[in-house]
Amino acid sequence: MRIPALPRPRSLAGQLFAMQAVLLALVVAGYALFTFVSDRGQAESAARRQTTAVARSIADSPSVRSAIHTADPTSHLQPYALRVQRDTGVDFVTIMTPQGIRWTHPEPDEIGRPFLGNISRAQRGRSFTETYTGTLGPSVRAVTPVEENGRVIGLVSAGIKVEAISRRVQEQVTALFGVAGGILALGAVATYVINARLRRHTHGMNADELSRMHDYHQAALHAVREGLLMLDSHHRVALINDGGRELLGVGGAAGEAEPVGRPVTELGLPAPLTGALLAAEPRVDEVHLTDARVLVVNTSPVSGGQRRGTVVTLRDVTELQSLMGELDSERGFTQALRSQAHEAANRLHTVVSLIELGRAEEAVEFATAELELAQALTDQVVAAVGEPVLAALLLGKTAQANERGVELVVSEDSGLDDGLLPRSLSSRDLVTILGNLIDNAVDAAQGGARARVTVTVCAAGTELLLRVADSGPGVDPDHADLVFQRGFSTKPAEPAGTGGRGLGLALARQAVLRHQGTLTVTDAAEGGAAFEARLPLSGPAAGPRPRRTPGAAHAGSGGGSSSSSSSSDGTRTAGRSA
Repeated sequence: MRIPALPRPRSLAGQLFAMQAVLLALVVAGYALFTFVSDRGQAESAARRQTTAVARSIADSPSVRSAIHTADPTSHLQPYALRVQRDTGVDFVTIMTPQGIRWTHPEPDEIGRPFLGNISRAQRGRSFTETYTGTLGPSVRAVTPVEENGRVIGLVSAGIKVEAISRRVQEQVTALFGVAGGILALGAVATYVINARLRRHTHGMNADELSRMHDYHQAALHAVREGLLMLDSHHRVALINDGGRELLGVGGAAGEAEPVGRPVTELGLPAPLTGALLAAEPRVDEVHLTDARVLVVNTSPVSGGQRRGTVVTLRDVTELQSLMGELDSERGFTQALRSQAHEAANRLHTVVSLIELGRAEEAVEFATAELELAQALTDQVVAAVGEPVLAALLLGKTAQANERGVELVVSEDSGLDDGLLPRSLSSRDLVTILGNLIDNAVDAAQGGARARVTVTVCAAGTELLLRVADSGPGVDPDHADLVFQRGFSTKPAEPAGTGGRGLGLALARQAVLRHQGTLTVTDAAEGGAAFEARLPLSGPAAGPRPRRTPGAAHAGSGGGSSSSSSSSDGTRTAGRSA
């Protein structure tokens, strides 16, 4: 048997509309009831004042006193009473003897009969009002004595029927309820319009659905590892999750200002990243650097008839970028080894050919010379730089530079013993800094008349000095700071989608700043640019590392692809063999 579905609760906007409509109706009805009671009381008070004034004016009239002393007071007073009754709007005017016998009445048959009502206080000379049911029905009446020389010579009563008072109040209440109905209708329309807008904003969801969505929203924000940042139309932070706080380094430590509600420009982010967050157009997979991270940034505007803000997602690719750098180095080494293998095959063919020609001694001499040249290069690099990571990097970069027609030399000033580097300075950061500086220098020097790159690695007091100079065109002094920003490059633009230009120096500076070092650029003696990184050597030393044997280093250099000679300026030179 199919179980019938439970009715869906009203939407939040519908519930608010019903509640507001009921409240508005109750307020209007309560006000109308209060006004009705108040108006009725005011009408009765007004009737008492009106009847009292009419009765006193009649009692003070000299013509009334004169008529009372005549033989037939009724003949004089009845016309006068009817005229006053008509002119003042009261329902009856009764003039009577001090004992209460009527001289006048709206109905002539009642003349000569006793007055129905209380007259005792008027007989004692006092005026009063009361509500009493007489011959004309319930009425509000006033009774006043007619006095002459301190003696009561007659009584006057003027009254307005309660029915007439109710009729007046009813007319006022009818108008009041008409106004109240108009107010209720206008309020209902205004409430409907407001709730229709609320319904659009809440998408017709009820309170339980909104509460459940909020709970899911909060759970998702804290569960997502990627950074999520939402900016309003004024580029203020409207929302940021835990991942975004960590990746941007904002609002995470005690004493730091809460980022929510602050403009993006006040978060202390790098200028290129701030510019990307402020941009009106979407950004797709842009790479940006902070002091400690490499981030992929995506921005998307939130629109709904007008620009409402921006949604920003952040992905941490710091480790991935380091691995990509290492992969690029490995690719370069592979290409160098492939070229060296080709050259080695050519030399092997030469040796074989010499043997086949019967010139064995010349073959041995040729092969021995190649081995000695390769071993000399390895020994010179290892002797200058005892740190195995840097030595291996220099050997590999030497082979790469040679393949691109650039002479890479290690200066005589170089000297770094194994175990001198602190443990806090990782091998990956060393490769990032020196490798990117050498790659940049080789790119700058390539194609020149004398393409040359000079590397200096040494301990200068309490600092590690890494200096890379090239013979390229140099750096414009106006660009001395720009060259370290991501995206800046003097090379030709890459095809769309590659996005690799201008990242190497930015990554190198990021690694240097992470270790509280400095990275500067000056003019080199060769005419190009000289990049100098200084890193503090304070902290626990890395400890002795197993030093490579010359044979092992030789194997890492790629065999006999390179030669070594001493240049005239005192540097160790690694060049191509003849």
